[in-house]
Amino acid sequence: MNLSQLRPPAGQKHKKQRVGQGMGTGRGKFSGRGAKGAKSVSGYSRMRGFEGGQMPLHRRLPKRGFNNIFRTEYAIVNVSTLEALEGNKFDPQTLLDLGVIHKLKDGLKILGSGDLKRKITVKANIFSKSAIEKIQAAGGTVEVIPPKVRASKEA
Repeated sequence: MNLSQLRPPAGQKHKKQRVGQGMGTGRGKFSGRGAKGAKSVSGYSRMRGFEGGQMPLHRRLPKRGFNNIFRTEYAIVNVSTLEALEGNKFDPQTLLDLGVIHKLKDGLKILGSGDLKRKITVKANIFSKSAIEKIQAAGGTVEVIPPKVRASKEA
């Protein structure tokens, strides 16, 4: 067998249908798009969720719950994470530089999950009670940073 003699099976390869090439081709005039309407024009792109003018499903279903746009979100770090890191002084900027947190959001919160066996100093906006107990039990210190002040709409 020679590689130059290889051919696909009969009927496998199809010639691409060329539309809009005149009335004699069978796909002339409207090119299979129909006469009028949004879908017949070039540049048409259907809106996501569009159901042909019927009220879309995402608008028919009832909305549930409540999203507080004024909520405060904190970057969260556990005591076990601090134990694994080198050094003994931690503040939000240090943790950002080390890649422990990726975004500070509204501040830093330290939670008490895990064990702490060494003396560390931690500066954060909020501490859980268990985190304070574990840090102080290991001989470390806890320092609370005041939260960032949000800009008011009054001007």
